[in-house]
Amino acid sequence: MKQYVFIVLFTATITLALAWAIWRLSMRFKLYPGIRERDVHTTPTPRLGGIAMFLGVCAAFAVSAQHPFFSIIWTNPQQPLALLGATSLIVLVGVADDLWDLDWMIKLGAQFLAAGIIAWFGELQIYALPIGGMTVWSGWVSFILTVFAIVVVMNAVNFIDGLDGLVAGVALIANGIFFAYSYLLVRDTGASTYFNLASFIAAMLIGACVGFLPMNWSPAKLFMGDSGALMLGLLMACSAIAITGQLDPAIIGDNDEFGRSQLLGAFIPILLPVVIVFLPLLDFGLAVIRRMRAGKSPFSPDRKHLHHRMLDMGHSDRDAVLIFYAWTAVVGLAVLLMYVGTQEDWPGQYIAGVVFGVVGVAACLIVTLMPSRRAAVAAPHLEVTP
Repeated sequence: MKQYVFIVLFTATITLALAWAIWRLSMRFKLYPGIRERDVHTTPTPRLGGIAMFLGVCAAFAVSAQHPFFSIIWTNPQQPLALLGATSLIVLVGVADDLWDLDWMIKLGAQFLAAGIIAWFGELQIYALPIGGMTVWSGWVSFILTVFAIVVVMNAVNFIDGLDGLVAGVALIANGIFFAYSYLLVRDTGASTYFNLASFIAAMLIGACVGFLPMNWSPAKLFMGDSGALMLGLLMACSAIAITGQLDPAIIGDNDEFGRSQLLGAFIPILLPVVIVFLPLLDFGLAVIRRMRAGKSPFSPDRKHLHHRMLDMGHSDRDAVLIFYAWTAVVGLAVLLMYVGTQEDWPGQYIAGVVFGVVGVAACLIVTLMPSRRAAVAAPHLEVTP
């Protein structure tokens, strides 16, 4: 565990130092775009924070190549090199978009290319779905399913990037929960070491988000931009595929080896990686449906995302961000508690997770639907262009 703690602290330190340097350089050379119609902020702010996060991730990979504990991921160098290559492509396209606002077709094409690099050259694919021991039928089905999953998660994370600290905080919570899950899952499947690629990626992303948040917290000095949000989505999808999509279906389907309840226990390994990005996926799905019904491109920008709606309800921007954090934590921890309950044979097994989830969701609903009096009073003074 101490090796993972080191990766978190190392990545956070590198990211924070570089984020501060990039902010200073961006302000000095005016490397920031103007205010867009859908933006919530009213002061031009640099959007190159994703570069600092990317370099923090690269530094973590470089350290892992020299550390014996992490040597297992370099026994097959195709995977880490493919991850670095695909991430580099996404960050370059994201930076270009943050500076010059690229056409959405160019960005989408780059996303499919990056996902294809990971699935084809990195051979990181969804070979099995841990739902009652399901396996993917052919190599092409696995490839297409993997590419589609990566692109969807990338866009889902990018779509919620609209408030100070929103994406970084949601990703920090989601990756923290996923790190605990992947660490326990490897233990429960009888691996000889607790190290795995999924946990390493999650630890890197935790560090990158911790290092970036001080510069991104409201009022933000620096935004991560498309480069940072797409990178987070890409690596989060890859961490889920690295462990969940490659589990042995025979182990998952064996009730004696894995889980006490075949009904729900078989679904948890794929359910948790999905629920930690529940809000981004929900926002992404609603946006695609809304825009297609209006006869627009699914990637055409608008001001109707979930965070925009929360501002319109009377929440302050900071309160809206905290509510998003709460939803992410409640849903993710509820499923994680269900998983732990089945593995540790707790009395009632799922009861702790279910109770936590019901109480947490009820509390989140109340806070979401009833903005505070302070926020309601402040909302009319928030300069938001419809």
